[in-house]
Amino acid sequence: MSQSGVSVSPDCISKFNELKLNKKLKFIIYQLSDDYKEIVIEETSEDGDWEVFRKKLLSAQSKSKTGKIGKGPRYAVYDFAYELSNGEGSRSKITFIAWSPDDAGIQPKMVYASSKDALKRALNGIATEFQANDEEDIEYESVLKKVSKGGA
Repeated sequence: MSQSGVSVSPDCISKFNELKLNKKLKFIIYQLSDDYKEIVIEETSEDGDWEVFRKKLLSAQSKSKTGKIGKGPRYAVYDFAYELSNGEGSRSKITFIAWSPDDAGIQPKMVYASSKDALKRALNGIATEFQANDEEDIEYESVLKKVSKGGA
C-alpha cells in the first residue's frame, strides 16, 4: 500500500510479468480507479508504435473527487527497444514512466505522486524510470536519450 492508501491490483503485477517474460506486450498504461483506492490497468498493447503510445498518454483524462474531468496523470511501462550507435546491436529496457502533465488537476497529480512507489515496488524488473510533465518529455528522441544513456 502507498502513502496515499492506494493499493495495487493483482492484475497490474500479472500483466507486467507477462510483458517482461513473454515479450508479446509492448506497453501497459495504469490508472487510478475512479474512487482513487486502487491502481488498475487502463490498457495493454502488443503494438510497439511509440506515437500510438504517446498519444494515449497525452489524451489521458482523470476525474477529480468533485467530478470535474480534465487532463490526467498515468503510470506506464514500455518495453523500449533501440539500436546502439556503436554497432554493438540492439537493446531492450523495461521503462517506467510517471506521466503527470503540468496542466492536470492538482488533486489527481498529488494522489498519483504519492502512489507511484507502491506500483514501482510491486513491479520487479524495471530497468529505467523517469518523470514526464510535458509533451517534449515523451518525444521519442528525448526518451531514447534517457533510456540508452546517450548510447543510441
